[in-house]
Order: sequence, then C-alpha cells, then structure tokens
Amino acid sequence: MHPYSRALQACFERYRNLEKAEPMERYLRNQYPFLGMQAPERTQLLREFLKEHGIPSKEELPNIVQDLWNLPEREFQIVALNLLEKQHKIVDETFLPLLESIITTKSWWDTVDYIAPRLVGLVFARKPQLIQDYIPKWMASGNIWLQRTCLLFQLKYKDKMDTNLLFSLIQELSHSKEFFIQKAIGWVLREYAKTSPHTVLQFVSTHTFAPLSKREALKHIQHTIGHTE
Repeated sequence: MHPYSRALQACFERYRNLEKAEPMERYLRNQYPFLGMQAPERTQLLREFLKEHGIPSKEELPNIVQDLWNLPEREFQIVALNLLEKQHKIVDETFLPLLESIITTKSWWDTVDYIAPRLVGLVFARKPQLIQDYIPKWMASGNIWLQRTCLLFQLKYKDKMDTNLLFSLIQELSHSKEFFIQKAIGWVLREYAKTSPHTVLQFVSTHTFAPLSKREALKHIQHTIGHTE
C-alpha cells in the first residue's frame, strides 16, 4: 500500500462509529461495510488531511485510488473519488482504464453516478474522439454499470449534449428490464429537458419506453415548457 493511502486509512479509522455505520449499511442494502462517517464529517476530515499531506500527484494518484478501492469500508471509495475530482484537471485519457475498473468493481449507484458525469464525462468532453473507442465497448459488455455510465456521462453537458448519441444509446437499452438502466434513461432525459424540453418531449412521444423511464423523463417537463414559452 502507498504510504499516502496508509496514512489516510489510519486517519479515517480513528473516527469509526458502529452506531452510525449500521443505518448507512442498510441504505446500500448491506452490500458494503461503513466506518460510520456522515458526509460533512468525512468532507471536513479529508480537508484537514489534505492540508497536512497535500494532494497526490498524477503519477501517485492511480495507485492511491486503487488502494482505497481495495479497502472494505465504503467511505474509502468515496474519498478516492473525491481525490480524483480534486485533481480533475489532470484526469485525462490515461485514467480511463482505472475509471473503467472502478466502475465495474464494488459497483453501485453511489459510485457510478459520481464517476460517470464528474470524471468520465469530463475526459470525453475534452477529447470527444475517445467516445467511439469506449462507448461501443461498454455498451456491448453487458455490464449494467458500464451501460449506465454510457447513458449518464453527458448528464451535465446541457447544450453540448450529443443528442444523436444519447438517443441511439437509449433506444438500444430501452427494452432493458434492469431498474438501474430504466432509471438512468429517465434521469438523463429529465436533466436534458431543462435545456431542451421540446426535444425530449418529441423523443419520448415517438418512442417506446419502460413506464419508469417515461415517468422519470416527463416528471417536470410541463413546468419546464411553461417557463420557456
């Protein structure tokens, strides 16, 4: 383990709280153990740790992220993502294999929904040519978390959304029975409706969706349209 990772682990271990950990574990369906640190406490502790130890360099960061991902408690995976986002300016295409690995390891919505728009989305925005190298592969993988990433990486793109790509991905996955795919379809359409409500309404009205996806997509659209007219 990298010395930085070991120091961070020791720092966070001191704040283990089993009473708080139990409901946090239930919230994620008891898939992962927790130290029992709530978000404000975790954020403050990381801030103090960074003041003392600094932020890892580009060369160190992948190994540190992997170290933290290998630790059992969920807080360490979230901190790994925080470190990546704090260094988002240096997270480039060389990080994509690492991002793919952590998307598919210890996978759940709490990590994947962070990685897709905040990290993968940033890399692809800077180098759109990489999309054709990764998105078809991830879609064909059959892994629902990689597929969810394909749907959500443009979540924050707003008027830079590649609607042709998004709509083709949605059509490819629209018959999926997976809750997390159906939910992601609705979420990304609902988010894009804030930018182009009529485009979303037209797309939804002319294609077939799972009820969950359609309901989520149209959740606020009439209100949005009312404000744009």
